[in-house]
Amino acid sequence: MSARVRAPELRGRAWLNTGGRALRLADLRGRITVLDFWTFCCINCLHVLDELRPLEQKYSDVLVVIGVHSPKFEHEKDPDALVAAVERYGVHHPVLDDPELDMWQQYAARAWPTLAVIDPEGYVVATMAGEGHAEGLARLVDDLIATHEAKGTLHRGDGPYVPPAEPETTLRFPGKAVVLDDGNLLVSDSARHSLVELAPDGETLVRRIGVGERGRADGPAGVASFAEPQGLCLLPAHVAEVAGYDLVVADTVNHLLRGVHLTTGEVVTVAGTGRQWRSTVDDHAHDALAVDLSSPWDLAWYDGKVVIAMAGIHQLWWFDPVKRTAGMYAGTTVEALRDGPLPEAWLAQPSGLSVSADSARLWVADSETSALRYVENGVLRTAVGQGLFDFGHVDGPAAEALLQHPLGVCALPDGSVLIADTYNGAVRRYDPTSDVVGTVADGLAEPSDLVLTPDGGVLVVESAAHRLTRLAPGALTAAGASTVDGTRHRTERKPTDLAAGEVTLDVVFTPAPGQKLDETYGPATRLVISASPPELLLAGAGTGTELSRRLVIDGTVAEGVLQVTAQAATCDADVEHAACHLTRQDWGVPVRVVDGATTRLPLVLRGLDA
Repeated sequence: MSARVRAPELRGRAWLNTGGRALRLADLRGRITVLDFWTFCCINCLHVLDELRPLEQKYSDVLVVIGVHSPKFEHEKDPDALVAAVERYGVHHPVLDDPELDMWQQYAARAWPTLAVIDPEGYVVATMAGEGHAEGLARLVDDLIATHEAKGTLHRGDGPYVPPAEPETTLRFPGKAVVLDDGNLLVSDSARHSLVELAPDGETLVRRIGVGERGRADGPAGVASFAEPQGLCLLPAHVAEVAGYDLVVADTVNHLLRGVHLTTGEVVTVAGTGRQWRSTVDDHAHDALAVDLSSPWDLAWYDGKVVIAMAGIHQLWWFDPVKRTAGMYAGTTVEALRDGPLPEAWLAQPSGLSVSADSARLWVADSETSALRYVENGVLRTAVGQGLFDFGHVDGPAAEALLQHPLGVCALPDGSVLIADTYNGAVRRYDPTSDVVGTVADGLAEPSDLVLTPDGGVLVVESAAHRLTRLAPGALTAAGASTVDGTRHRTERKPTDLAAGEVTLDVVFTPAPGQKLDETYGPATRLVISASPPELLLAGAGTGTELSRRLVIDGTVAEGVLQVTAQAATCDADVEHAACHLTRQDWGVPVRVVDGATTRLPLVLRGLDA
C-alpha cells in the first residue's frame, strides 16, 4: 500500500447549488466524495456529468459529487455564465467556482475532465482522467462502503445539494433552429428536452414536440422524449417521402438521431443504439441503428446525405436516411486542428454546420479550436482559427482574426459566412473573397445558431437569453459591420519541464476492481502521440498499442504541446456475460525543454493511490 494522501482543503470564489453555504472537507467527513474537475465548454466533461447521474442516484446516501469548475476560456470565468451552464446541463450537485484553477493545481489535474475520489476519512484514494469510468467508479464505491462500514467511519444521510428555483420562460437554453416551409420556426429547446414550434415572429408558441422531461421515448408529440437535443436538419422532399419523416434531430445526450414527421409530430429513432461510441468506425456503410454515436451536435444536408457534427469524438459522420446507413466522414478522433484529406484531418468538438448557397462547401464551427473550417472536394481546410489554446475577439485579416468557442455558422447567399461566436457574445462575418473577419453584432448572450428567414433577415438563437433575436436591418451591410481589436488570449496552464533527448511517457492505467484488460477485439490499449510544433518530437510520434513510449525531445525547440490520446479496453473478470468498458482521454500537455529536467512524463488515465 502506498502512502496515504490527505485531500487538500476546498477553496474557490463561490459555491453553487448549496443554498449559499460554503463546504469544507470536514462537512464531508464520513461520506465518499468525488471531485469532478470540469469546464462547461468540454464535451468530455459533459459526458462525465451524464455518467455520474446514475451513480449519484444509486449511492445518494453515501456519495457526494462536487463539480470543481476549472475554466479554459475567458467566458467560462464569468460567474453568471457558470450559473447558466449549471442549469443548462442539469448539474444536480454542488459546484465550486475555481476561476484561477487553484484546486486544479492542488489536486494535480492535467486534463479536462479529471475525477478525484476522497474516502470518508478525507484521503485521496483514486484519480481518473477522461471518460468511461462509471463502472469502475461504482466498484470502487462499493469497496469503500464495505471497508468504512466495517471501520465505523461511514455516515449515511442526505447530501449538501440545494436545488435552485425553477425559472419560467417559453424556451430554456435553445440550441439550434430551422425555418419550416410555412414560415414557422422549429427550435431545439435543449434544457427542456423538446422541440418548440414558434410563429414567424419567433415568440408565439405554436406547439411543443416532446414531453419536456429528459428521456428517449419514440411516439406521438405528447409522448416522445429527448435529452438535450441540438441540431435540426430538414430533408429534401423526395428524401423525406422515402424515409417517412421530414426532419432529423441530433438528440445529443441520448447519442441518437431522431426522425420527426412534422404533420403529426410523430418521433422515431433513425440512427444510434443509445450507447455512447467507445470504439472505431470506418468510412464504410453500417446499419444506422446498430452503430454507437457520441454527442451529435448539429446536422446539415450535404453531398446527398446528412452530415453529423459528432462533437463527442471530434469527427464528422454521415447518415443516409434512404439506405438507413451511417459511417465516418472526416476526422481521426484526435482533438486538435490539422487540415488535410478528410480521413486524416483533425477536428475539435465540431458544433455547427452550414452549406454554401452553391452546395460546394460545408462550413464547420469547430468550437474547441475556436475555428471556422470548411469541407470542399474531399479536403478539410481552416478559414479562421489557430489552435486549441488561442482565442479572443479580434477582427481583420483571417490569418490574424480570433474567435472564442463558436457553436453556430450560417452560409449567406453572397458567399460570406456568419458565425455564432458564442463565448464572445457576438455574430461575426467572414468574407472568403477579401479573407477578412468583421463583427456584425455583439452584446448577445451565448448565441448558438443563426437562421436565414424568407424575407432575407437573420435570426440569432440567443441561448443564454432563452430567446430568438432578429439582427437589425442593415447589420449585414458594410456600414453595419464593425472592426473589433480585442484581447488575444492563450490558455496558459503550468508547463511541464522536460529534458532534451530521450524521455519516457507513461500512461498510468489500473483496471477497476473486478476488471481486466480485454483483448477480445484486438490490443487492449492504444496510444497516439503528436506534437505542436511537430519539430518538438524527433522520435516517438504516431500510434501504438503500448501505454509507455520512448520520446526524443529536440533541444533546439524551447517549448510546445504534446498531444496525447490514450484508451484502454477492459471487461469484467471471472463472471458470466462479462460487460466490456472503454476508458479514453485526450491530453494537451504544455512542455518546456529545460536542461537537467525530468526524463519521465506520467499521465494518469486511471490510478489507485491506496
